[in-house]
Amino acid sequence: MKFISFILLIVSSLFSNPIDNSFITKFEYGAMLYENPRGVGCIKCHEKGNKPVVIAKYKEIDKKTKKLVEKKIIAPAINNVSFEVFLDKLRSDKTESKVMPTYFMTNEELKSLYYYIKNIK
Repeated sequence: MKFISFILLIVSSLFSNPIDNSFITKFEYGAMLYENPRGVGCIKCHEKGNKPVVIAKYKEIDKKTKKLVEKKIIAPAINNVSFEVFLDKLRSDKTESKVMPTYFMTNEELKSLYYYIKNIK
């Protein structure tokens, strides 16, 4: 009985190997998606994803004061968001954010992209 348990342990460890032997790793695939998912890459606005980035500055007349006020469009830091928030932002109706592009990614692409964002150095 001990021998059978030992064999089962060896066999199960062979099939649960944490080493990624695929042609391209999840990190590498995520990096490719981050740089050019389908058009404008995340890197263009979020850079390394670890801090807010000013995308643009513009001026607008304040309705109350009637004075010209400087405004900014800021891409938020994305390396510390939960997977749920990440999915929500990438799948949301773009009327909420008129700046964030729409990406039509598969679940596997989203998982790889999120993995990369969480592991950027």
